Amino acid sequence: MAATIRAQFHADEKPTSLLSAATLVGPATVYVAVGVLLPMVILLRYSFNGVDAHRMMVETFTPENYVKFFSDPYYTGVLWTTLRVATLCTAVCLVMAMPLAYVLARTRTRFKNVLIMLVVLPLFVGNAVRAAGWMVLFGSKGFLNVTLTQLGAITQPLQIMYTETAVVAGIVAINLSYMVLTLQSVIEGIDRSLEEAAFSLGAAPMTMFRRVLLPLALPGILAGTILTFILSMNAYATPVLLGGPTFKMMAPLVYGQFQLNNWPFGASAAFVLMMATLGLTATGNILVQRRFRR
Repeated sequence: MAATIRAQFHADEKPTSLLSAATLVGPATVYVAVGVLLPMVILLRYSFNGVDAHRMMVETFTPENYVKFFSDPYYTGVLWTTLRVATLCTAVCLVMAMPLAYVLARTRTRFKNVLIMLVVLPLFVGNAVRAAGWMVLFGSKGFLNVTLTQLGAITQPLQIMYTETAVVAGIVAINLSYMVLTLQSVIEGIDRSLEEAAFSLGAAPMTMFRRVLLPLALPGILAGTILTFILSMNAYATPVLLGGPTFKMMAPLVYGQFQLNNWPFGASAAFVLMMATLGLTATGNILVQRRFRR
């Protein structure tokens, strides 16, 4: 009898739980569908349209825009530059963020919240303002060149502005905080006794890091890497301000095509960027997880 009552209770509870879940998830689902998916579907349709000199777009269905993108060395070169810069920025962020995240996760000082706020503080500054600061630092008469000249280290100003180096420095400065916070939250969840056990068994610090900390922190590494890679691939303000008109990445290229009223080609370039970002992110995630499962 009791079992029958429990079964009936669970049967009555299941529709209520599903209804509550649908009520909670519904608004976000509708917002994403209307605000993100629907525009992306429309943009995908536009990418197969044609363009005319007298009209912004011609209604048709042709892969001409994608053929043009992949057959033109200029556009494929922009894509490869974007991939190279994004990969380099992600690697630099990971190498720089790991020690800082570990210190933040393991510190027991009462000023820990202050240290975390210092990591978050750069995010309070907009990308354009931050890029303007790098321009002041990297300019031919900027702080860095003036200081090196006064010290006698150089005789001619270094050409740092409007180079890939300046773009990488600017993107790393933006994405580093995201990587640190992601890694720090994951490392905090790793039991410190595991590290102490490795040291008590004679493991060197690098051995402990490679055999204990790295596999356990892998979810945070993957999350931080994916986040910084996506942000780097889609960077716009930093490449425009620090790279100048001659340095091209995919996001400024897409915006430039829309400015020229070439919506079909701009839409196709946007989808090439999106698919490259998602494809490389998913492939890297699968390869890393397979590597550490062995």
